[in-house]
Amino acid sequence: CKMAAAAAGRSALVTRLVLTAAGNGRRARLSRGVGPRLPARVLEGAKHLGRGLTLTLFTFLGYKTYRNIPGSLLIYANETVEEIIDQADYLYGTGETEKLYLLLIEHKDSTNDEILWRLARASRDLAQLESTTAERKQHLTYEALEFAKKALEKNASSFAAHKWYAICSSDVGDYEGIKAKIANAYVIKEHFQKAIELNPRDATSFHLMGLWCFTFAEMPWIQQKIASALFATPPSSTYEEALHYFDKAEEAEPNFYSKNLLMLGKTYIKLQNRRLALLWLTKAANYPARNEEDKQVQKEADELLKLLRS
Repeated sequence: CKMAAAAAGRSALVTRLVLTAAGNGRRARLSRGVGPRLPARVLEGAKHLGRGLTLTLFTFLGYKTYRNIPGSLLIYANETVEEIIDQADYLYGTGETEKLYLLLIEHKDSTNDEILWRLARASRDLAQLESTTAERKQHLTYEALEFAKKALEKNASSFAAHKWYAICSSDVGDYEGIKAKIANAYVIKEHFQKAIELNPRDATSFHLMGLWCFTFAEMPWIQQKIASALFATPPSSTYEEALHYFDKAEEAEPNFYSKNLLMLGKTYIKLQNRRLALLWLTKAANYPARNEEDKQVQKEADELLKLLRS
């Protein structure tokens, strides 16, 4: 169990603040809002395809037909906000990152918060692609934060705007040094908590808050010293707090995300509860691998299970 705890600790040390859930799977679930790449209920309160008789002709093109249309030939004129959101959610659900960005960037001057937070997410998704250059990634990262900020300014009661503002704030921290990153941690926590308050049924917000807690519970000693030197009350948390949020995520939507199962297992390792660690790591290892991140989760869960059973 000590070996497993050490392995879990080493894994956490390389965890980026809060948002490591995306892992190396650039098209992973967190980058899409922490949910499977499907066009329906997992789109964090998005307006979905299928509003009675308001469906656009776009919906009936079908994925195979639409994906063969070059981005340069797509025309987005005279759509209503509802139609834009329909199209955006369809492209998001089918994983067309570049086309989604091209669609939404045409509406960068929109005053609609639903469009703006989706544009923040699309900018971030594009930044996370392996094919994106380092220079463009940085530009998109800051751009995503600006769109999330605008979404919040337009509607401070949007849980999705709060969630994506927190996510994008964390990303920007990678470019601004340890002091800014620690300072941003307070902002990130505040907005995740606000997202939970506004929508207590959203499993992804609970999961992200759990990651925040786990990250600071696991913070290396040297970073703790730096934080203490810079701030009178540096951000901190406990594994018990992390467990609370991961549990709440499962209550909101059981088995919604392989990473949440893994984090439950890792948290129980930290709390020296071998029985429950085995339970959740087994669930993570057996979770159907729908994308690259699920495969990474399976691999890590299998490795931790071997250590626990040795």
